[in-house]
Amino acid sequence: MLKIAFASDNRTQVNQHFGSATAFVLYDVTPVGATFCGVGEFPEQEMDGNETKLLDKVSFLADCDAVFIRAIGASVIKQLLAQGVHPVRVEASDSIENLLLDVRIAMREGDVPWVERALATKAKAKAPEHCAATPDRFSVMEAEGWEG
Repeated sequence: MLKIAFASDNRTQVNQHFGSATAFVLYDVTPVGATFCGVGEFPEQEMDGNETKLLDKVSFLADCDAVFIRAIGASVIKQLLAQGVHPVRVEASDSIENLLLDVRIAMREGDVPWVERALATKAKAKAPEHCAATPDRFSVMEAEGWEG
């Protein structure tokens, strides 16, 4: 499952720039469906000289795998990527419904790098510790014993 955010003030289209976004619509997405999770709302603020507006939004999106936006600045891209959130720029007024379908197809069929990375990261986080490719993994497995 991936958690996806959409910068939208009307809850149906991606229509906002990251810095001036007043709302992010959240969905949990699986290969077969999408579930609405909620909306994070942010008050309108002055664009220049107000760096906390960006920090609040980046923090809000911390557990997301991606955020779809109309536009975004380079410094925010770095902040999002550092916490594992992939920013995806889209065309004017792209439908959230269509974008959710695109993500679901990408989860099933692959060939979308950010989706593949997000799924791989989640799979790696779920893998038992003894499955990790570390030099001592066989010692760990041996210590656990073998039940046949």
